[in-house]
Amino acid sequence: MEQTSSFALSALALAALAWTLPRAKRRLELSRAKHRSLAGHSRMAKRLAGWIPGYAYDEARFFNSDGALEQVANRRRIGFKRLAETFAQRYAKSIAMTARAREGISDLQFTGSYRVPFQYSPYLREHLKTGSFLQASSGVEVVDLDGNRFYDLTGSYGVNVFGYDFYRDCVDEGIALTHQLGPVLGAYHPCVADNVDRLKSISGLDEVSFHMSGTEAVMQAVRLARYHTKRKHLVRFCGAYHGWWEDVQPGIGNPLPPRETYTLQEMEERSLQVLRTRKDVACVLINPLQALHPNKGAPGDSQLLDSGRRAGYDRAAYTTWLKALREVCSERGIVLIFDEVFLGFRLAPGGAQEYFGVRADMVTYGKTLGGGLPVGVVCGKRALMKRFREERPVDICFARGTFNAHPYVMGAMKVFLDRLDTPAIQAVYAGLDERWHARAERFNAALASAGLPVRVAHMQSIWTVFYTEPSRYNWMLQFYLREQGLALSWVGTGRLIFSLNYSDADFDEVTQRFVKAAQTMRAEGWWDADAALTNKVIKRGLLKEMLQQIWRRS
Repeated sequence: MEQTSSFALSALALAALAWTLPRAKRRLELSRAKHRSLAGHSRMAKRLAGWIPGYAYDEARFFNSDGALEQVANRRRIGFKRLAETFAQRYAKSIAMTARAREGISDLQFTGSYRVPFQYSPYLREHLKTGSFLQASSGVEVVDLDGNRFYDLTGSYGVNVFGYDFYRDCVDEGIALTHQLGPVLGAYHPCVADNVDRLKSISGLDEVSFHMSGTEAVMQAVRLARYHTKRKHLVRFCGAYHGWWEDVQPGIGNPLPPRETYTLQEMEERSLQVLRTRKDVACVLINPLQALHPNKGAPGDSQLLDSGRRAGYDRAAYTTWLKALREVCSERGIVLIFDEVFLGFRLAPGGAQEYFGVRADMVTYGKTLGGGLPVGVVCGKRALMKRFREERPVDICFARGTFNAHPYVMGAMKVFLDRLDTPAIQAVYAGLDERWHARAERFNAALASAGLPVRVAHMQSIWTVFYTEPSRYNWMLQFYLREQGLALSWVGTGRLIFSLNYSDADFDEVTQRFVKAAQTMRAEGWWDADAALTNKVIKRGLLKEMLQQIWRRS
């Protein structure tokens, strides 16, 4: 009897071991595939975010947080005062309108507070006012309320591919085309049928659905992937942005804990192994912009506390990665989704699929496709786009929106798509890689020749600025650039986005102004620091002061 019981217990233990070992192995593989930084560990990032105390530097610390000599700090004070007075005089109307609107626009409160690292933000906002209003655009320039003209390096966050005049014409012609129907919703204007045909041809996919934004389009693509695969989890890659909704933005910024999302390392064999071995992955999201800074979040000056930021683009390596990913997804029945909301139609007429030579199962596009008007689009294989099951009529995958396929948006989209085929636009695409690579080389050469600690990395017309000498004040460059008539988005120098209508003369002028801004910043002391200052020393100092703040409050 005892032998029988012992045998039964042993068999049970072996069965339990056989059941737990594969699960433990998969869990270990998943853990190893996550990026080692906080960006790859959402729960830990959220926990840490709750610990970091809010504190602000006083006047003395603002100008001397790196331990510089007092005469250097005084030069910074004088330069800062000069810059503040220049802004106050030159941008008075724009600043006044921004101050008036800020109390009622939560977005302005957020972007204004997170333009620079939080320790410096209160003092800077009090003394160096900026404007967020514009009144006109033309060519590659924008005009503020005071009549100041700026070369536009915001790219309207990726929307502006061909220039504002191009999109203004798309909107005007699109509204004229659909004006007789007007804002009739629910039914379709005839141009929609033409748009669908063109999108099917461009994407190489079978069906199309229209939405109100890129975020909404990605939401629908993921929902359909889950519906058809009957799996819950999605895979995104560390640092990639796919909109602001919960499942694609786990961690900091999301009030909910991570749920059915795996955040893995991009360009990493361990991530492919996770996809090969798990049975719960419905889809993989790819944002091709990450080729410029794999496994790193969008570069913004609000995190620029040292000079550790780097970027670099290797087209061949990223193409190899995408092809490997495509192969694994095909083998495992995982839906591969290209999120081209940001990059769509910037790299090539057929988007990233054409540029990298890799076909996805679903593709999402955004506002540039709508001639600049708000829109999101999902293109997908027929089997993935169907929202119901004939054999089970109550089993549906619902998605509908009141303003989907708005006639004015569809009209602007038709004009945009028609213009893609014109000789003028085809000429813009010819030699894009070579043109922008040559420009980036000239740009870096000019910075090197001037002895400045600034360089750029680029993915065609999308650039990231990085810094070659340790400093705690690199974020100040954005204000010197503005003084020289260069408009940046609120993220600062982390992302410069050129529209493709920049001429060589325009570009050369931007280069000269950028160099002059950096030279002025250097002359006013912001890059003068003790030779012993390193990025490691800066990070240790920041950690020490944060721990001191936590200790004081405990």
